[in-house]
Amino acid sequence: MASLLAGKTAVVTGGSSGIGRAIAVSFAAEGANVVIADITERPLEGGETTLALIRTAGGVASFERTDVGRWQDVDALIGSAVARHGRLDIMVNNAATYSGTALLETEGTQWEDVLRVNLTGIFNGCKRAVQQMITQEPREEVRGRLINLGSQQGIVTSPGDLPYGVSKAGAIYITRQIAVDYAAQLIVCNCISPGKIVTGAGGLAKDPARLEYQRRRTPWPRFGRPQDVANAAVFLASDKASFITGSNLVIDGGWLAG
Repeated sequence: MASLLAGKTAVVTGGSSGIGRAIAVSFAAEGANVVIADITERPLEGGETTLALIRTAGGVASFERTDVGRWQDVDALIGSAVARHGRLDIMVNNAATYSGTALLETEGTQWEDVLRVNLTGIFNGCKRAVQQMITQEPREEVRGRLINLGSQQGIVTSPGDLPYGVSKAGAIYITRQIAVDYAAQLIVCNCISPGKIVTGAGGLAKDPARLEYQRRRTPWPRFGRPQDVANAAVFLASDKASFITGSNLVIDGGWLAG
């Protein structure tokens, strides 16, 4: 069976750890040339870097140190990917941070930092990717595919996490807008909104009270894994996902259905 992403070039932001790491490794396993973008190569989970994992398995990958909140970094990232591989087929805007604070506990600097990474980072990634993609010849009716990472917290509220929820609601909205505005140019843009996914993140992500709340809200008898999200990303990045744009694919073990 042919690999789903054979010969395609993909950029994955936040690709050193967690969901981004799983997406990058899965894309490479499906034949993509993967450019891993992050502020550090060191994975939160520990162990080998994403780059080493991919290359050890025989895949093609490179790493670009990138602060997605800085246009200059994202501009250089896409320029480097295209210089190396000739075009950009897939852009995954996954990099994110959070504060874990409610309105009255959120300092202005926290608000600005979360939105700079989570929302301005997506804006920068989408804009620079579309600038490149509209110059390319279509492949299977598509010039390029964007995948933005939202969250169930961009759809329903989560206690005490205002900046993150607002940023993820924005991720879902910008996905729809880009999908509509650039459909005529054959640009596909979709969003993935995970529920509780167990990653190497510490702090708030491991808070017992918050974990108990998330267990009660998740009907499926386990939390999500990064690979659950990566599997969906592979589908949306592939030619199997035809006539799908502007969609928000929720991967939450039934959270929103409950």
